[in-house]
Amino acid sequence: MIIKNIFWDVDGVLANLNYAYYNFLTKHPKYAPIYKDLQWQDLPKVLPIVEKYGALELKTHPEKGVEMDYDFCHSPDFFCNRPLYPNVVKVLKELNELGYRQFTLSATFDVETKKKFLNKLLGEVTDFLIIECVQHGKFMHDSAKEDMLKSCFEKYGLKPEETVLVDDRIYNQYATINAGAHPVRMRCEFTTDLPEELNWIPEVKDVEEFKTWLLENTSTS
Repeated sequence: MIIKNIFWDVDGVLANLNYAYYNFLTKHPKYAPIYKDLQWQDLPKVLPIVEKYGALELKTHPEKGVEMDYDFCHSPDFFCNRPLYPNVVKVLKELNELGYRQFTLSATFDVETKKKFLNKLLGEVTDFLIIECVQHGKFMHDSAKEDMLKSCFEKYGLKPEETVLVDDRIYNQYATINAGAHPVRMRCEFTTDLPEELNWIPEVKDVEEFKTWLLENTSTS
């Protein structure tokens, strides 16, 4: 399999969104009175993981999901408090040296805010990493990433069959397949298993493991 292009999901793949959620729930003035004693390992008890996502989402809270998601997105101190996972910068630089074209792919409530945040978060690699964001609701598909991938293929002259998307959300695995690209699933301690029909998708635990998989199972020519 020839792979020349890598699209990275940011939240849950390059940056620790769960860390941001935990701090939001335990320290935000509205939610801290309820969750200040929440233990890290109990995050899924507050944010039940639904099959569609396969990972933590604020919007899955049974009573206040919409409210929590809005408050999080409009609280910069919490929204932007999602550190990069270990070795992200190192691995992205190594892959760049090997000749891969790399992109981020994010759907967000505010494109300008998210791009500004990502340019700061990933400042060490923005000389080669192309940051792409899209407004939630712009496209009709359940996952905007299907449309985003297709748009980027045309915009940058990429071949879908030479492209991989690394993402943790289950619905984005379907989006990748529908766009004609190759999915790779990023796992963390809170992600749930893929449905049986997608159990052929490679899964990795971090960017280092993804690099190993890439070099062992694909080529650039």
